[in-house]
Amino acid sequence: MSFTSDQLIQFISGYFWPFVRITTALMVMPVFGATSIVPKKIRLMLALSITALVAPLLPASEFINPVSAQGVLVLVQQILLGVGMGFLLKLAFEALLLGGLSTSMPMGLGFANIVDPQNGIQVPVLSTFFTILGTLLFLAMNGHLIALQVLIDSFTGLPVGPIGLSTNSLLKIALWGSHVFLGGILIALPAIMIITLINITFGVMTKAAPQLNIFAVGFPTTMAAGFLVVFLTLPNLLPRFMTLLEKTFDALRLILGVT
Repeated sequence: MSFTSDQLIQFISGYFWPFVRITTALMVMPVFGATSIVPKKIRLMLALSITALVAPLLPASEFINPVSAQGVLVLVQQILLGVGMGFLLKLAFEALLLGGLSTSMPMGLGFANIVDPQNGIQVPVLSTFFTILGTLLFLAMNGHLIALQVLIDSFTGLPVGPIGLSTNSLLKIALWGSHVFLGGILIALPAIMIITLINITFGVMTKAAPQLNIFAVGFPTTMAAGFLVVFLTLPNLLPRFMTLLEKTFDALRLILGVT
């Protein structure tokens, strides 16, 4: 049995284009994209395995030479699709980072930094705590499986070809960043309000009794109050984060044309 060069290119392209989209999505997605959680070799093997399982089930695409100008355009479109899907999911976790940062600063923990396992950068310890909780919740609700399902279904909504994400879809992904600030502020709002009231109280006390050493009393008080508020409001983190994830998955399905 012999193959022509066009048949060989068609066979390779049937696996190469899906592999590019799947690999770039896994590189950016939360949990999968965290090097400290999933090593690069494991991520590459996972992308190869998913591609080997999914590629034979996809509808036949038009003949596109990978080394042609059209092939370069298709490659860019697959990279944009993978990065866009992973970036949209990553924004949900950025809300946890923002919430932890907004809580840490007023309670005096802004100087206590630790390495974030998702991003590999120094962030306040509360941000890392919220991120770890969010990762556990994401895995507990099978968010990683839903993310993979949406990724696989994207080949039906946006099949491999020179036409990928539209300008409107890219704009929706960019505007979705507003949910990061909304989610982060809602997470940190109780602590911000309580600590602000405490600071106002100390301001009145300082005005009434100037000889009072407000720094010796205020710092441990605001920190203790912050920890207490975080402890009392921690059960609300689950519904807020789940709501944010559900909205993110709905936005992904809408952008990718997945039902």
